[in-house]
Amino acid sequence: EEALMITMDSVLEGKTIELSIMEDKLRQLGYSYGGGWEYDHGYFDYKIDDEDGYLFLRVPIKAVKKELDADGAIVEIGQPFMLSHMYQAGVDPKGNITNITASFNQFQEPTDKDAEIDEKWLKYGERYLKELDAALMPYV
Repeated sequence: EEALMITMDSVLEGKTIELSIMEDKLRQLGYSYGGGWEYDHGYFDYKIDDEDGYLFLRVPIKAVKKELDADGAIVEIGQPFMLSHMYQAGVDPKGNITNITASFNQFQEPTDKDAEIDEKWLKYGERYLKELDAALMPYV
């Protein structure tokens, strides 16, 4: 398996927003909660592709006022990134991988440094990021 992360530039990075508004707007765009939510930080994921593994646009958040599960929580939006995780040929993703997001460490060195996210997926990622920026900008 190989994992790859590409950071994306967003006008939202470093801005704060009420979590309930962010959840509402992102749910409308098709985002779901990413793995590894804690009381003080978490991720929203947009699944772009899952044919040979998975490809997400992931938006990190951290609590700046109250904890994430509290009413009225305010979060700071981190730098979004595309997260790609491709299965090795022959691995059946349904057979022996239960929760790959939980075991993925975003700071881990990718196994194959030459692996690249296909250009077409980068274009999708940029498009989804523009949608995200447009949806949240009025509230930050």
